[in-house]
Amino acid sequence: MDWMKISLFDSASPMMEQLILFHDYSMMIIVTILSLVSFFMIKMIKALYFSNKILENQMIEFIWTLIPTIVLSIIAIPSLHLLYLMDELNLPILTIKILGHQWYWSYEYNDFSSIEFDSYMLPSSTFRLLEVDNSTPVPLNCQMRLVTSSNDVLHSWTIPSMGIKMDATPGRLNQISMFPNRSGKFFGQCSEICGANHSFMPIVVDVIPMQFFISWIKTFN
Repeated sequence: MDWMKISLFDSASPMMEQLILFHDYSMMIIVTILSLVSFFMIKMIKALYFSNKILENQMIEFIWTLIPTIVLSIIAIPSLHLLYLMDELNLPILTIKILGHQWYWSYEYNDFSSIEFDSYMLPSSTFRLLEVDNSTPVPLNCQMRLVTSSNDVLHSWTIPSMGIKMDATPGRLNQISMFPNRSGKFFGQCSEICGANHSFMPIVVDVIPMQFFISWIKTFN
């Protein structure tokens, strides 16, 4: 069995690294609870002792109410911490506006003039249903702000390797931060059921060093 098929994507941002750590942390707690509950169930099934005179035990009831509360708190605190981190925008040096359409994406680099383009899926490519004619270049190791909206219906701009999933809602601007720390080409797809061609809205982000990004910007001037 190929275990990579059931694992998370390799991280390409600090946020995705934290999400993977939180996933492993939560799974460790869940597996521990499942093992303990299974152990006690087997012991109870095999036990021969029985007494119909035991009606209550307030201490046991208090303990099995207190322990789940503590466990849930241990899981909830880092979860809330991550949620707040994902919404934090720390002095972005680049803003990219992303518009969802039926069924393609439009990109605008608002910090520069006249940099706008559409991104359509290529009908035939090496990576089926994932390649696009115009990928989205972004600089490596730079804090960015992504702003999304939609011109028609609900869409969702998603890059699993970056730990990003952001809804594109008509009449509303949503924003999220992105800090890629690994160069390469990263794929995603619209994660909202937006119509007949929902599965034909791929996303490709090219993370490149700053000097190559500047060279790409100059091609528009």
